[in-house]
Amino acid sequence: MVEKYRHLYVVTEIEQGKLLPVSKEMIGEARRLMDGFNQKYSSKEKVVAIVLGNNIKELSKELIQIGADSVIYCDHPELEEIRNTIYTKVICQIAINKEIGGKIEAEYAENFRRPRYMFFAADSIGRHLSSTVLAGLNSGLASDINQLVIEDIEMSHQQKTGGVKETYEKTLEMYRPDFSGFLWTTILCLDNRNPAFKRDYHPQACSIIPGVFEPLEVDSKRQGQVLEFIPRIHNLDLRVKVISREIIQSEVDFETPRTIVSFGRGIKDDPEKNIKLVEQLAKELKAEIGITLPMSKKPYSISQSLDSKYMIPDRVIGTSGHKTSAMLYIASGVSGAMQHIWGMKDSGFVVAINPDEEAPIKDECDIFIKGRMEDVIPLLIEEIKKQIQIVEA
Repeated sequence: MVEKYRHLYVVTEIEQGKLLPVSKEMIGEARRLMDGFNQKYSSKEKVVAIVLGNNIKELSKELIQIGADSVIYCDHPELEEIRNTIYTKVICQIAINKEIGGKIEAEYAENFRRPRYMFFAADSIGRHLSSTVLAGLNSGLASDINQLVIEDIEMSHQQKTGGVKETYEKTLEMYRPDFSGFLWTTILCLDNRNPAFKRDYHPQACSIIPGVFEPLEVDSKRQGQVLEFIPRIHNLDLRVKVISREIIQSEVDFETPRTIVSFGRGIKDDPEKNIKLVEQLAKELKAEIGITLPMSKKPYSISQSLDSKYMIPDRVIGTSGHKTSAMLYIASGVSGAMQHIWGMKDSGFVVAINPDEEAPIKDECDIFIKGRMEDVIPLLIEEIKKQIQIVEA
């Protein structure tokens, strides 16, 4: 069988000349996946990092040291600032370039058509870029993925196989929590083998949530291949100029605080009063305040001062926001949807306050307090104040 699709291409991101953490995480996961892939299928496919920018060749060495086999770098003044149209076209050029594919693996130079798999970051840049690149490559995309497996799948599907059972080898199974938060969705990008709708869908691609995977340790002795790609940039694409650019830092710091108090839909009986209770508890504990994703959608009517301070995306803990490893995490009025659990599961000690003892959060905490937050939090505040007085006496 002719292998038209080869390797896992990882589209990395840089900021001020440095690789973003999510890029290192994607390379690490790509390395783990392809090591298993090559052992299972007796193959020699590569982890190929793509890096675009200006004066960025030196990053190639770092990418190899953290797991890449080959690095395709594209160094051009017009790539210094990210412009989606230009970046999309350049990445598509790289993905379908047979010459580059041949240099990565000479044995398959004639047959190479495009990557087997592609990774992007599920951040503000990567989510946009991944969608436009895969549209340009006429393939599918799974977004916000936090688990990956490569397996052979046997299936029958009316559209894909014409109802005939087929084996899809080397399929990338892409997992993400579904919208309920309590189930997993498996996303597949499969070729149409039905003669009536025959069509290939490659690369199989996804955007990966930052913070999900661990980067590999730097191996300074690791060797790899560095390839330069000269892009074709059309003058029409240069009509959009970046005049100035300012990096806006997150309004909320979830890295420094030792304690985080989060709230969810449990504030519903008296949102204004309950948020103030959470605020007071956080003050006594010198804690930061987090929220669940639904709270950032502003489901309740509260004063503008509280709304603008707390019901904001920057405070979301979970797959759509931040991941924390606080020493103490207090979840008040939080049911325990999978997305939120992902963001707080690395905390040292978890206390949950919830009137429903069947809530999923019960299985994720060290102490479960059955009760309404408006009843429990005042008691906690009172006791904390007593303990502080004893310590300071």
